[in-house]
Amino acid sequence: MYEPSRQVLTFTIAGFSHWYGYEVLDKLKVGTRLDLVPEFDNPYDHCAVAICYEDRKLGFVPAKINGEISHCMFFGHGDIFECVVTQVDPEAHPERQVRVTINLVDAR
Repeated sequence: MYEPSRQVLTFTIAGFSHWYGYEVLDKLKVGTRLDLVPEFDNPYDHCAVAICYEDRKLGFVPAKINGEISHCMFFGHGDIFECVVTQVDPEAHPERQVRVTINLVDAR
């Protein structure tokens, strides 16, 4: 049976070193689900989508690729996405320590 890819985006979390990532890095494992939180009132990027773990902001979906996700969330369709940790490297530069994938939720 044909199974289409659910993956929409994959990236390292932008701004990870500026938020609370260092406080929860040891709790993040491959497969950990993270929350996507739109920040429509963000003064620097009206398409900003924060990435959070247990109410702690870890950073953002990179600005160069956040448009489509943000627009879907603006129109009330944020529940079609899931954000999952796909790589954790505590030894890497802080801006490259955590890689995530945004997938479409399978509605079957």
